[in-house]
Amino acid sequence: MTSPERRSTGAALSPSAVTALAGELRLACMRISRRVRFESTHEVPPHQFSVLVRLEETPRTPGELAEIERVSAPSMTRTVGALVERGLVARTADPSDGRQVILSLTVEGRRVLKEIRRRRDQWMTVRVKSLSPEEQDVLRRAATILSRVASE
Repeated sequence: MTSPERRSTGAALSPSAVTALAGELRLACMRISRRVRFESTHEVPPHQFSVLVRLEETPRTPGELAEIERVSAPSMTRTVGALVERGLVARTADPSDGRQVILSLTVEGRRVLKEIRRRRDQWMTVRVKSLSPEEQDVLRRAATILSRVASE
């Protein structure tokens, strides 16, 4: 049931209603993110998937990845080692600094990344398809708004 403060009246929400809505949105976004993330963990765990995504953007050093992912260097070394062992990431010597290693996606890494995204999109598509046209329209508009909020 919708409370009076949540009805679409065009009026601004009270401060307490804004706080409540913010909490509900945060929880809903976290739950959806978790569900989508764990739809494909049988192939690549979430922390490894995140590294693959970062390497899709551009080749990086292990140190850069550790900083971006906010993990320790030894933790990133283990993650990268597992990805290299599976043939998803390649190590090459840095041409400007022989002590450094540059990491990049392999062809297999790109294929796996594409497949995981396809399965995640399929999971979400099934759920969105089951909604009414009105609910789908609300989500379309909400996606635009949430993208704006996330970029601020």
